[in-house]
Amino acid sequence: MTQPAAEQAVPSTPRIPMLRTLGLVAALSGFLVVLAHHLSLPLIEENKRIAIERALFKVIPGAVTRRDFQLTADDIEPLGEAAPAQGMHLYAGYDAKGALAGVALEAAAQGYQDVIRVLYSYDPACECIRGIQVLKMAETPGIGDKIAKDPDFLRNFEALDTRLDPTGSGLANAIISVKHGSKSEPWQIDAISGATISSKAVARMLNDSTQQALPVIARHLDTLQQPAGGTP
Repeated sequence: MTQPAAEQAVPSTPRIPMLRTLGLVAALSGFLVVLAHHLSLPLIEENKRIAIERALFKVIPGAVTRRDFQLTADDIEPLGEAAPAQGMHLYAGYDAKGALAGVALEAAAQGYQDVIRVLYSYDPACECIRGIQVLKMAETPGIGDKIAKDPDFLRNFEALDTRLDPTGSGLANAIISVKHGSKSEPWQIDAISGATISSKAVARMLNDSTQQALPVIARHLDTLQQPAGGTP
């Protein structure tokens, strides 16, 4: 009876060259991701700038020029091109005569599916929010996305009360979202039926932003009322 032929030994995989190759592939992949991000960043920023500019002249009726500022905890400073902003962006809109027509600011909060980001306008004359434009959202089509187009919901922002308290350190009344059809105060937002999470997100972001920004704006309103070379 013949003996079976000896099995040939399976050659082992060289570990060091394999690890070296994997490391090289990982490094190259990381480099390409970073490179793609840096190459696309100017385009992303430019698209964001265009979106804000278009929204600005919609939320501030009568504005034909604008001037950009940065808002810190204690001051408002013109936003120069040389130095990046260190605080909240603030956009002042001016009418054809150069008078301040309103101020626009960005606000954001977590919605039902993703972060919702809006541009809203503040009118110092009435101490109220005059309008909002949604800049970014991923809410449920036909439900949550109504915050951008539902006429009844947008009517909340024709003159949403944002008066400051006697100390000037915060709002006299917090902006809140209430059940659809139950709005009774000018600082309340009448929620969209079936989209309460998105409605509450808008109320929360506006309350947080105005509580922080409006006291500083009130103290330095004269800075905003003196435009210097507004941007058309």
